[in-house]
Amino acid sequence: MDIIAVEEIKRLKHRYFRSLDLKDWPTFGDCLTADVHARYGTQAMGEPVHYDSRDDVVGFMIKNLGPEVVTVHIANHPEIEVDGSTATGSWAFEDTVIVPEMKVLIRGAGYYRDEYRRDTDGSWRIAATSYERIYEAMTSLDDTPSFTLLANRWDPNLQH
Repeated sequence: MDIIAVEEIKRLKHRYFRSLDLKDWPTFGDCLTADVHARYGTQAMGEPVHYDSRDDVVGFMIKNLGPEVVTVHIANHPEIEVDGSTATGSWAFEDTVIVPEMKVLIRGAGYYRDEYRRDTDGSWRIAATSYERIYEAMTSLDDTPSFTLLANRWDPNLQH
Protein backbone atom coordinates (compact mmCIF):
# COMPACT_ATOMS: atom_id res chain seq x y z
CA MET A 1 0.00 0.00 0.00
CA ASP A 2 1.25 3.47 -0.91
CA ILE A 3 0.72 5.24 2.44
CA ILE A 4 2.03 8.56 1.11
CA ALA A 5 -0.52 8.54 -1.73
CA VAL A 6 -3.31 7.60 0.69
CA GLU A 7 -2.43 10.56 2.93
CA GLU A 8 -2.23 12.90 -0.07
CA ILE A 9 -5.69 11.76 -1.18
CA LYS A 10 -7.12 12.24 2.33
CA ARG A 11 -5.75 15.79 2.32
CA LEU A 12 -7.24 16.32 -1.13
CA LYS A 13 -10.75 15.31 -0.01
CA HIS A 14 -10.52 17.47 3.10
CA ARG A 15 -9.33 20.42 0.96
CA TYR A 16 -12.26 19.78 -1.42
CA PHE A 17 -14.78 20.14 1.41
CA ARG A 18 -12.95 23.00 3.16
CA SER A 19 -12.69 25.07 -0.02
CA LEU A 20 -16.33 24.32 -0.86
CA ASP A 21 -17.56 25.46 2.55
CA LEU A 22 -15.30 28.54 2.56
CA LYS A 23 -16.25 29.33 -1.05
CA ASP A 24 -12.60 29.37 -2.09
CA TRP A 25 -13.42 28.60 -5.71
CA PRO A 26 -9.87 28.55 -7.16
CA THR A 27 -8.77 25.99 -4.53
CA PHE A 28 -11.99 24.00 -4.98
CA GLY A 29 -11.46 23.87 -8.74
CA ASP A 30 -7.85 22.77 -8.29
CA CYS A 31 -9.12 19.68 -6.42
CA LEU A 32 -10.75 18.44 -9.64
CA THR A 33 -9.31 17.16 -12.90
CA ALA A 34 -10.25 19.24 -15.95
CA ASP A 35 -12.43 16.35 -17.17
CA VAL A 36 -13.99 15.43 -13.81
CA HIS A 37 -17.22 13.42 -13.85
CA ALA A 38 -19.41 14.73 -11.02
CA ARG A 39 -22.68 13.08 -10.15
CA TYR A 40 -24.35 14.93 -7.30
CA GLY A 41 -27.89 14.11 -6.31
CA THR A 42 -30.14 15.87 -3.90
CA GLN A 43 -33.84 15.81 -3.29
CA ALA A 44 -33.68 19.47 -2.25
CA MET A 45 -32.58 20.44 -5.79
CA GLY A 46 -35.33 18.32 -7.31
CA GLU A 47 -33.17 16.37 -9.77
CA PRO A 48 -29.70 14.88 -10.11
CA VAL A 49 -26.86 17.25 -10.96
CA HIS A 50 -24.39 15.81 -13.49
CA TYR A 51 -21.33 17.58 -14.92
CA ASP A 52 -18.32 16.44 -16.93
CA SER A 53 -15.85 19.30 -16.56
CA ARG A 54 -14.14 21.25 -13.80
CA ASP A 55 -15.48 24.55 -15.14
CA ASP A 56 -19.08 23.29 -15.08
CA VAL A 57 -18.79 21.91 -11.53
CA VAL A 58 -17.20 25.11 -10.19
CA GLY A 59 -19.77 27.24 -12.04
CA PHE A 60 -22.62 25.23 -10.53
CA MET A 61 -21.20 25.59 -7.03
CA ILE A 62 -20.64 29.34 -7.40
CA LYS A 63 -24.22 29.78 -8.63
CA ASN A 64 -25.91 27.53 -6.06
CA LEU A 65 -23.67 27.76 -2.96
CA GLY A 66 -22.68 31.42 -3.02
CA PRO A 67 -22.45 33.73 0.00
CA GLU A 68 -26.20 33.56 0.65
CA VAL A 69 -25.87 29.84 1.52
CA VAL A 70 -23.99 28.47 4.55
CA THR A 71 -22.63 24.93 4.24
CA VAL A 72 -20.50 22.55 6.24
CA HIS A 73 -19.39 19.11 5.11
CA ILE A 74 -17.77 16.52 7.37
CA ALA A 75 -16.10 13.47 5.80
CA ASN A 76 -14.70 10.47 7.61
CA HIS A 77 -14.15 6.70 7.41
CA PRO A 78 -12.00 6.87 4.25
CA GLU A 79 -11.33 3.62 2.40
CA ILE A 80 -8.72 4.36 -0.27
CA GLU A 81 -7.14 1.93 -2.74
CA VAL A 82 -4.16 3.15 -4.77
CA ASP A 83 -3.09 1.58 -8.06
CA GLY A 84 -0.14 3.50 -9.48
CA SER A 85 -1.31 6.93 -10.58
CA THR A 86 -5.01 6.19 -10.03
CA ALA A 87 -7.01 5.42 -6.93
CA THR A 88 -10.54 4.89 -5.67
CA GLY A 89 -12.08 5.95 -2.41
CA SER A 90 -15.19 5.80 -0.29
CA TRP A 91 -16.06 8.40 2.36
CA ALA A 92 -18.90 8.71 4.83
CA PHE A 93 -20.13 12.30 4.96
CA GLU A 94 -22.58 14.56 6.71
CA ASP A 95 -23.65 17.94 5.44
CA THR A 96 -25.61 20.90 6.72
CA VAL A 97 -26.94 23.65 4.48
CA ILE A 98 -28.56 26.81 5.84
CA VAL A 99 -30.31 29.21 3.49
CA PRO A 100 -31.29 32.19 5.69
CA GLU A 101 -33.14 34.02 2.89
CA MET A 102 -35.37 31.00 2.26
CA LYS A 103 -35.56 30.17 5.99
CA VAL A 104 -34.57 26.56 5.44
CA LEU A 105 -32.13 24.10 7.04
CA ILE A 106 -31.10 20.94 5.18
CA ARG A 107 -29.17 18.10 6.81
CA GLY A 108 -28.07 14.87 5.30
CA ALA A 109 -25.58 12.04 5.19
CA GLY A 110 -24.33 9.47 2.76
CA TYR A 111 -21.30 7.89 1.14
CA TYR A 112 -19.10 9.41 -1.53
CA ARG A 113 -17.45 7.19 -4.16
CA ASP A 114 -14.48 8.87 -5.80
CA GLU A 115 -11.89 8.13 -8.44
CA TYR A 116 -8.57 9.97 -8.22
CA ARG A 117 -5.80 10.58 -10.71
CA ARG A 118 -2.29 11.90 -10.25
CA ASP A 119 -2.04 14.68 -12.83
CA THR A 120 1.06 15.58 -14.83
CA ASP A 121 2.05 18.18 -12.19
CA GLY A 122 2.26 15.34 -9.61
CA SER A 123 -0.86 16.41 -7.69
CA TRP A 124 -3.72 14.06 -6.93
CA ARG A 125 -7.11 15.33 -8.12
CA ILE A 126 -10.64 14.02 -8.08
CA ALA A 127 -11.40 12.52 -11.52
CA ALA A 128 -14.91 11.28 -10.69
CA THR A 129 -17.18 11.79 -7.71
CA SER A 130 -20.68 10.74 -6.76
CA TYR A 131 -22.59 9.95 -3.64
CA GLU A 132 -25.47 7.89 -2.38
CA ARG A 133 -27.64 9.54 0.23
CA ILE A 134 -28.57 7.70 3.40
CA TYR A 135 -30.91 10.53 4.28
CA GLU A 136 -31.67 14.15 3.52
CA ALA A 137 -34.05 16.20 5.62
CA MET A 138 -35.30 19.76 5.27
CA THR A 139 -36.70 21.90 8.06
CA SER A 140 -38.50 25.17 7.56
CA LEU A 141 -37.05 27.72 9.94
CA ASP A 142 -40.50 29.30 10.07
CA ASP A 143 -41.50 26.13 11.97
CA THR A 144 -38.63 26.68 14.40
CA PRO A 145 -39.21 30.18 15.81
CA SER A 146 -36.37 29.82 18.30
CA PHE A 147 -33.79 29.29 15.52
CA THR A 148 -31.35 32.19 15.46
CA LEU A 149 -28.27 32.37 13.28
CA LEU A 150 -25.71 33.97 15.62
CA ALA A 151 -22.74 33.99 13.23
CA ASN A 152 -22.45 33.90 9.46
CA ARG A 153 -19.11 34.41 7.75
CA TRP A 154 -20.78 36.09 4.75
CA ASP A 155 -23.24 38.34 6.59
CA PRO A 156 -21.43 41.48 7.80
CA ASN A 157 -24.09 41.90 10.49
CA LEU A 158 -23.37 38.45 11.97
CA GLN A 159 -19.58 38.15 11.65
CA HIS A 160 -17.57 37.56 14.80
